[in-house]
Amino acid sequence: MALAERHDGIVINADSMQVYRELRVLTARPSSEDERRVPHVLYGHVAGADAYSTGRYARDAAVAIAEAKANGKVPVIVGGTGLYFRALLEGLSPIPAVPEAVRAHWRELEQSQGAYAAWTVLMNDDPEMALRLDPNDGQRVVRALEVFHATGQSLAEWQRTPGVPVLEQENAARLLVLPEREELRARCDLRFDQMMESGALDEVRSLADLGLSPDLPVMRALGVKPLMQLLAGALSREAAVEQAKAETRQYVKRQTTWLRRNMSAWKLVCTQQTECHDDTIVSFIDS
Repeated sequence: MALAERHDGIVINADSMQVYRELRVLTARPSSEDERRVPHVLYGHVAGADAYSTGRYARDAAVAIAEAKANGKVPVIVGGTGLYFRALLEGLSPIPAVPEAVRAHWRELEQSQGAYAAWTVLMNDDPEMALRLDPNDGQRVVRALEVFHATGQSLAEWQRTPGVPVLEQENAARLLVLPEREELRARCDLRFDQMMESGALDEVRSLADLGLSPDLPVMRALGVKPLMQLLAGALSREAAVEQAKAETRQYVKRQTTWLRRNMSAWKLVCTQQTECHDDTIVSFIDS
């Protein structure tokens, strides 16, 4: 927000869970005060009943970026979903839309027989893609199966076809903010306690009342499952909170590894630098 204020900017979301309107608290979306301070877009603009995709995000972000530039604003794109940044800077492979009947078939298989059973089918049909995936990663295994059976071509082959970037890398200042691991773990735990104090349980109760499919992305937001188990009486409050914190810490570890591996060319800064508006960051942006 400080950078957006300095450069007459607008903050554009790049977090795959902050797009959902039902989960302001649990996804730590910007507050109303934040939104009054600096314009924010692509936050809470999608219903939880929608399975928002990276492709839709790329299209929405392209529009938001174009509108910002047309209004003389600097786009400040913020979030932790690496695939969103990859879509903006590298483009997406032109994979055709998968018919809903095909999607439903493979989702049902994964739900009824488990991720490993779906992976076994993928290993037989598309071994190249199967060997790239964790057999327990049901979401990605199902995606590979549906693309193969809808198009007759491996997802790996589609991914070798380059997409069209939304942004030119040489015209984008790319900053990677990585706090120290222990500091980040402590902040995650504290933040979840604050979420609980701010109404996260009521938010999940409202989400549960919608009766959405557990396959939808919004239902996989960190904290949703243990809090639903708390509401169902399957977990105590203490156990649900600890499970949610543990899930978050595990996610942070995976995310940090991914960011370091895939964003090695980005300028690495620490939280102290961003919070103090360090001159090195300002000069990097201004250049």
